[in-house]
Amino acid sequence: MTKTSRQPGRTTRERILTTALALFNQQGEPHVSSTAIAAELEISPGNLYYHFPNKEAIVNALYDAFATEMGTLLDAMEQTRSGPEEIWLFLHLMFEAIWKYRFLYYDISTLMSGYAHIERHFPVLLRRKQHTAYVLCDTLTAAGLMQADANELTALARNIALVGTFWISFQRAVHPHDEADIALGVAQVMQLVAPLLQPEARRYLQSLATQYTSVPNHAVTKGE
Repeated sequence: MTKTSRQPGRTTRERILTTALALFNQQGEPHVSSTAIAAELEISPGNLYYHFPNKEAIVNALYDAFATEMGTLLDAMEQTRSGPEEIWLFLHLMFEAIWKYRFLYYDISTLMSGYAHIERHFPVLLRRKQHTAYVLCDTLTAAGLMQADANELTALARNIALVGTFWISFQRAVHPHDEADIALGVAQVMQLVAPLLQPEARRYLQSLATQYTSVPNHAVTKGE
């Protein structure tokens, strides 16, 4: 039984979602059935179906929770005065949210083909992430910290969204048994930004990268 399934003071619906998320993250969504979730919780399948009629409803509820968290983050960041440190914070929080719901990113195309709700809404969220990346980088340009035209900003924002979307799949493929290090993902994205920064801002970014990647507690295990 997972640690999350034993937490007291939670409603049955909350416990189902928390346990399903842990199992999906550990095993991958295709390998976890509704009955397996019920067994992990030590409740009857009927009790689970009272709250969620099928596994699709559970997956959709988890996606909606993720989209809400990500939407709140994107809203906040678009209202923030942007500098290298703010972009770094945005990326770290974005990667943390993606890691929390990482099963959504294991095989996006297969997941979207199996769940109409996700197929309809996930592309909207990805475009929103790209838009926020554009806004942050455009603010850097307006502040004189970055030199880039509209086409370069569009390409940069697209690449930031691309790396952020497929980082987990890449890391799982290259290092299937290692811990995931959010710092490496963030640093990889910031390397996309660095060439367009003005010299002083680039030096500050390099200083941030050195401090950030030297902190050991960014690594998270696959079981979290």
